[in-house]
Amino acid sequence: MKIVIAPDSFKDSLSAEKVADAIAAGLADALPHAQLVTCPMADGGEGTVEAIVAAGNGQLRRNHVQGPLGEPVEAHWGWLPDSHTAIIEMAEASGLQRVPVAQRDARISSTFGTGELIKAALDAGAQRIILAIGGSATNDAGAGALQALGLGLFDAEQQLLAPGGLALSRLARIELSGLDPRLADVRFEIAADVNNPLCGEHGASAIFGPQKGATPEHVHLLDQALGHFADHCAAVLPKDVRDEPGSGAAGGLGFAAKAFFGAQFRAGVEVVAELVGLAEAVKGADLVITGEGRFDAQTLRGKTPFGVARIAQAQGVPVVVLAGTLGEGYQTLYEHGINAAFAVTSGPMTLEHACANAAQLLTDRARDIARLMAIHTS
Repeated sequence: MKIVIAPDSFKDSLSAEKVADAIAAGLADALPHAQLVTCPMADGGEGTVEAIVAAGNGQLRRNHVQGPLGEPVEAHWGWLPDSHTAIIEMAEASGLQRVPVAQRDARISSTFGTGELIKAALDAGAQRIILAIGGSATNDAGAGALQALGLGLFDAEQQLLAPGGLALSRLARIELSGLDPRLADVRFEIAADVNNPLCGEHGASAIFGPQKGATPEHVHLLDQALGHFADHCAAVLPKDVRDEPGSGAAGGLGFAAKAFFGAQFRAGVEVVAELVGLAEAVKGADLVITGEGRFDAQTLRGKTPFGVARIAQAQGVPVVVLAGTLGEGYQTLYEHGINAAFAVTSGPMTLEHACANAAQLLTDRARDIARLMAIHTS
């Protein structure tokens, strides 16, 4: 019997690799002769770098860069030397987890540090850069990242713009000549599960600004500022991409990557699955077990279990989900390749207790599933 274990991380608790190991421990206890294949996954958010590096014999590299509010942070990124591929999680440099709740301010947070990571990848000789752009603290349309890579953004007094999305309202001139020429020789891919445009009622500011500290008034001003930036970009670039799906991802970093790097937008889970070789691992499997912290109707929007299920379904392999909690509408996933789903908690408990004991809970539930399978195969 072959079982593939391909979970996402459990946020604030376990990495995808540790989730997979915990599930494998439970399965091995009840099915000692089963062939267990662990394939940690991600969907373009937290854990994407670790999942790809672990599967691809890659390297984890670290650089000191600017955080969202200009503070120094140490950020890691992935490097696959055989293919000269860099994997950059923008949240490492510019993520919401870098900013305490009381200090979150979408008007001034910047993607400058993400641009510094891209520059580090260029210095390493990257020919392909995958930008995983979930979990941002920013709403600057990627302007900070572009400035870090040499783009000149000037106000009417010919002064460089200050960091943040609100400052874009004062933009008077874009100077392209300083932009790093190496960018033209690199293939960029955006790994994300967000398809919002840059501006408007479904844009970056309106949909994601409030969680980054924006008030309703800030949202309005930021949306105008990003539109002003897009107007100037359209005047110096061959194509206006503000309304394309994904341009609003990561506070508009998707816009910058599309407009200036020619980046292609792909579902994050598809990119990760390709790089970790999930389809090949699933061949000949009898079962796939996947999972995430919260499994609900939102999983349909390209999250890991949905992506794993699509690959397994194409090969006729059943899929079971182990989740921290089963949320509203999770049953809709039964129509999309998921055969069964289970919460790992064994009874009423606090979130803190569940997170602290997640590994053991996963092992216990996996063992229960394996014992049921043993009855069926005996």
